Amino acid sequence: MSTSPVAAPLEVKKPLTSSILLWVRTDQPRQTGMDHWKGPHSGIISATPGLEEYRQIHLAEHNTGLWPAIDGVQTAIPADRKIDGVAEVTFQSALAPLKGRKQTKLAYADEINVFRRTLLYAGPPNSSRWYDVAGPGQTVGARALIYLRRRDGVGAGAFRKFVNEQLAPALAGTGVLKELRTQTFLPWTKKLWDTPDVAHDNPHDQHFHASVSLGFTDTAARDAFFTGNAIEDLSNRLAPQVSAIHAYDVAAALTYVKNGDILPHYEE
Repeated sequence: MSTSPVAAPLEVKKPLTSSILLWVRTDQPRQTGMDHWKGPHSGIISATPGLEEYRQIHLAEHNTGLWPAIDGVQTAIPADRKIDGVAEVTFQSALAPLKGRKQTKLAYADEINVFRRTLLYAGPPNSSRWYDVAGPGQTVGARALIYLRRRDGVGAGAFRKFVNEQLAPALAGTGVLKELRTQTFLPWTKKLWDTPDVAHDNPHDQHFHASVSLGFTDTAARDAFFTGNAIEDLSNRLAPQVSAIHAYDVAAALTYVKNGDILPHYEE
């Protein structure tokens, strides 16, 4: 399985996407929180003006880390910081977030019903990349969501360049992906999403700087990827750049807004 960059340039979209990392409350059953997020809370976000896409990434309850061990890199997901889900919000334009302030206030008020901690990671325009890696009629049957922490001494600009010009082509070059999306983040700041009655603790050494969403035909293809030959080359590329690779097993990816339209029922 080769990880060399593909010969022809990939078609790529560069939307404006933000991700909100979510931890559900622990004083009620986990599924209660996940169901409220999937149901009533999704309606609040979906009604936000100016959305191009709204997708919920539901992460599996048990996630210790799919990425194989690498010397000097944290690949085991710490139990006390293990994420339950991620809200991916993609806007139609750079000014679109200003249109949604009314719905954002409703989302703020509802968060306490579901979550105990929420962290917003945003990027500048064109920092999110969606690569056209699926062939006609190919669908995604399994996913992994990966969060990367930049190594001390690696500059932000150099890291973004690495993700966009080295990592993404290497991942596409494996030939097994049916979805490939990357995000590189601006420095995290609490002020961007400081909701009441919900924790936003995020120590500096826990910050993330990029995410990668990988889609596969099925769980067997995903498992083969993380245990196959390609992962060694990818690990060698990543090790000088990152101090942590947290690769999550995705239980479901639910799309509520697509191409600017609110869907009558979410798509998986």
